[in-house]
Amino acid sequence: MIAIVDYGAGNLRSIERALMRLDEAPVITGDPDTIADASAIVFPGVGNARAAMDRLRSSGIANAMISAADSGTPLLGICLGMQLLFGDQEEGPTTGLGLLPGCGVRLPTSVKSPHMGWNTVRFTENGPFAGEPDAIFYFVHSYLIQPDRPGDVAGITAYGVEIPAVIAHGNIWGTQFHPEKSGDVGIALLDRWVNLARSVVAS
Repeated sequence: MIAIVDYGAGNLRSIERALMRLDEAPVITGDPDTIADASAIVFPGVGNARAAMDRLRSSGIANAMISAADSGTPLLGICLGMQLLFGDQEEGPTTGLGLLPGCGVRLPTSVKSPHMGWNTVRFTENGPFAGEPDAIFYFVHSYLIQPDRPGDVAGITAYGVEIPAVIAHGNIWGTQFHPEKSGDVGIALLDRWVNLARSVVAS
């Protein structure tokens, strides 16, 4: 069972429909026990990092996700959800889940914020998409991630500066863009993650 985390800050129905196209029947839930017991977790997000983390902590969802990820459950963070996989966040300020080392910072003042629209992503040679051709995805964000481990970056886009667009470290993946709003290429990426989740369940 794939749990889509409902903490009042995500475009839940879009990602639900996208997963249903892949013959999955995800459950939208804000219950920490259901999230902890899920076979895979999607962590979507829009809005303010501090407000999101306040809700996640007060509801018990943050601890449930940390425990699940630490035990090997596949976890996919989308947009704000990806940013909050990391530690210190300039927005708020606040501290994210700390599952991956790094921080979230505001886009540089030299570019228009938010970054909104379609951008090309180049996949790196050290991630699960090595060898895949460049693809165009839909972005909406005002902050970016600065990972401490360059090897965690599986895809990069350019918007004034290079922006980590895909993160992958073991069972923890993230996309700065919205795969559920990116057409067939977004569905293809979600399919790769779903196959990872299925392989973990089968092992």
